[in-house]
Amino acid sequence: MRVHEAVESPSDEAPVESARRQRTRERLVDAAYEVFAEFGVHAASVEQISERAGFTRGAFYSNFDSKEELFFALESRENQLRLDRLEAGLQAVSPSLLDAAGRYTEGSLEALIRAFLELQPDDRRWCLVQSEFRMLAMRDADVAARYLQHQESAGQQLAAWLDQAAGLAHVRFTIPTPDIANIVVALYESAIQTAVLMDPDGDEGSPRELAMRTLPAIVRALTESITD
Repeated sequence: MRVHEAVESPSDEAPVESARRQRTRERLVDAAYEVFAEFGVHAASVEQISERAGFTRGAFYSNFDSKEELFFALESRENQLRLDRLEAGLQAVSPSLLDAAGRYTEGSLEALIRAFLELQPDDRRWCLVQSEFRMLAMRDADVAARYLQHQESAGQQLAAWLDQAAGLAHVRFTIPTPDIANIVVALYESAIQTAVLMDPDGDEGSPRELAMRTLPAIVRALTESITD
């Protein structure tokens, strides 16, 4: 007897998320960002987040199983926004790095580093939220496992961007690019934390300028020129 492979019917496919549901989730994510930054991730309650978004607890739990799941949705969104900004910025800045002969100049690498930093938002609020959640993850093994997965995914995407940028500057990294990505993230996060400590209101102490004091030298030390 001949056996045919089963063909999925439309009813077997995962339902497409409605536009209304997506808007509800976005409002909850926006509200969570505000409440987490204002009260702290641990202290923030589902009730506070729901009220800030203009919804009930029922609406919250019909979209997210927990406050932690909501944070991961927020983190995914924020990471993607930053990566999209980097990708668009790389395409925009590339033509300015060419000399009259159409070749990349000696200062291309430093120009790309500055472009990278200029494309970063002044993330004091995100720094506070993420730092608190990292502490929560360090105390909860289940949260930690998922947190590390998110960090690894974001790191891989940043590493791909760094490889593109290095290629434009005609250099290559002397250690694995994911390690470079970790160094860049750690240095920039340290700069943001220092800026927050110096001036919580953000009137002084630009994280970009703090990072520019050391990042170019570190990247130069970890790259080598590609000879034609």
